[in-house]
Amino acid sequence: MNSSESEARLRVIAALREQGEKVADRWVELQSELAVLETGVTEAELNEEADSLVEALLAGLETELPARDVVASHPGLRQCVTDLSLRRARGGATPTATSQAVLALKEALLEAVQQETRDVTALYHAALFINRLLDTAGAMSFDIYVDGREEIIRRQSRQLLEVSTPVVRLWDRVLAVPLIGTLDTTRTQVVMENLLEAIERDEAQVAIIDITGVPTVDTAVAHHLMQTVNAVRLMGADCVISGIRPPIAQIIAQLGIDLSAILTRSTLADALAAAIPMLTDQPTQRASLADAR
Repeated sequence: MNSSESEARLRVIAALREQGEKVADRWVELQSELAVLETGVTEAELNEEADSLVEALLAGLETELPARDVVASHPGLRQCVTDLSLRRARGGATPTATSQAVLALKEALLEAVQQETRDVTALYHAALFINRLLDTAGAMSFDIYVDGREEIIRRQSRQLLEVSTPVVRLWDRVLAVPLIGTLDTTRTQVVMENLLEAIERDEAQVAIIDITGVPTVDTAVAHHLMQTVNAVRLMGADCVISGIRPPIAQIIAQLGIDLSAILTRSTLADALAAAIPMLTDQPTQRASLADAR
């Protein structure tokens, strides 16, 4: 670190020590001008963020880390930037607006340094130092935001998949999964996980996979169905596929897809009727069925 950068660092540290609260308040003001409050972040949250980040920034600068590495390598400072970015991601702010909010701290910090000195050369080196310091924070906040949004989208997509593939208890130890729409690899995985967990939880002996709502069956869909059936059997349960309508039966036959090892029925009601005799303790089940009628 050359002498100019060392002096600039000391000036920034002095400004943060003596005017930390003013820097934080000015940063909040600048973010308000950027319409940050419109993204769902409250003023109280902005104030808390500003106080925490300014404090962590001072702690990071008081280490021997180079300016470009302070934000990324100082644990407390990195955590502050991470929390800020994820909060913006959850609030719906754009990644550009998030990085701009972080970079607004440059102006607040440089204004504080100006209160310490009017020397043009010193201010120039301080500005260079602040840029090196906070450009990293802006870039990091952008990356964290993007990663955070992707995680939110993945979680929401999975939640939608789980809602669209419910496991229904039709009878004592008989479960059903009514499928609607396209059955792809991701959805198959969700169906399989939900169904296997339900089989274990309910001690189910028969699982009915109803494909009445699946528009078409091709080789890929048939493969996904076979995967699910095999997983169900590994859990010690039997499997029935219902919803085999005439058009679907024709397509399966034309494609040469072999479902002979799987019990199939045209309707969910027929599948349930076939499932009852497959249960152990059949007399009790039949008596229950008769009482229900």
